[in-house]
Amino acid sequence: MSTVLIATDKFKGSLTAAEVAAAVAAGLRRVADPQVRIVPVADGGDGTLATAVEAGFTAVPAIASGPIGEPVEAMWARRGETALVEMADVCGLVRLPGGRLDPLHATSRGLGEVIAAAIDAGCRDIVVGIGGSASTDGGAGMVQALGARLADARGRELAAGGVGLSALVAVDLSRIGRRVQGVRLTFACDVDNPLTGPRGAAAVYGPQKGATATDIARLDGALAHWADVVTAATGRDERDTAGAGAAGGVGYAALALLGATLRPGIDLVLELVGFHQVLADLGPGDLVITGEGSIDEQTLHGKAPAGVALAARSRGVPVVAVCGRTTLTRERLERAGISAAYALLDVEPDVGRCLAHPKPILERLGEGIAREYLGGEGLSGSS
Repeated sequence: MSTVLIATDKFKGSLTAAEVAAAVAAGLRRVADPQVRIVPVADGGDGTLATAVEAGFTAVPAIASGPIGEPVEAMWARRGETALVEMADVCGLVRLPGGRLDPLHATSRGLGEVIAAAIDAGCRDIVVGIGGSASTDGGAGMVQALGARLADARGRELAAGGVGLSALVAVDLSRIGRRVQGVRLTFACDVDNPLTGPRGAAAVYGPQKGATATDIARLDGALAHWADVVTAATGRDERDTAGAGAAGGVGYAALALLGATLRPGIDLVLELVGFHQVLADLGPGDLVITGEGSIDEQTLHGKAPAGVALAARSRGVPVVAVCGRTTLTRERLERAGISAAYALLDVEPDVGRCLAHPKPILERLGEGIAREYLGGEGLSGSS
């Protein structure tokens, strides 16, 4: 009997990672009788929290500041002394009221509040997913919530948002050092951008957060000033470190003020959910199925399917992917370790139907994969 490990990410706006996996498994079982192991995965962005809960973490509710300061009902996840915090869930783009972007004033404070809650609850190993951020505040809001005091020329606490950093005169880091002492902080980071400049947080990611050209110039200048003041206070300049520009500069604050480590999101998640332990039981005669909503060039740069395929290839286990659509040729897929991609649009050309009713279509893809890889002929993947 073959073993099939299904390690899929979410189909954004349509199905959770667990729902995708369940639908594919149902299709497999209509045609064959494999042993199916399901390990939902994520890449450190939105959906990571749900994946951790599926893997056995306990969801912990938290009230924290949303991206423009309003309180939101968020959560974090815990297993023993390990906590997982997802920035998108508390103060990311998805939390903007009415979806209204506010690039100058959006804050990362809520992220710091949830990290503080996890520390106060006794967690000493904290993993932070920072994808999907709404702010470009250099992580200032996050460290304020953890105890840093950031003051202007009149001694007043800085206002929220990246634009306010230009008024920074003094920082007091004494409390934050005590708060994070003895805590290991690891931030999921899949970009190598510096904090400032043409490849920095404001220039590259500001537009998707609503920043105009004028906004970008103001934010970049404010971030540079933020780094100047922090460097003077700490004696360390992390602004050009790879990943400092992640999540609007949260990566910078994590490095410069929290002593955190930055690691690829998919690597962290695969460890947290126990993927490698399950993969270790598979051999070349078994199969791994991965996937996400769109298999495209971005998939090859730190997204979940690429990470799953890399791990499986190291053990000689073949990998196929399911997705809503794919723009990659078979050659590109194979270079990434994916034998074929099976897309909803291969079966149902109506995009609206794929979005509204993806489960039965995924089940059909599962049937085809079972015929092709577990005996008989089936659907042919992307070419």
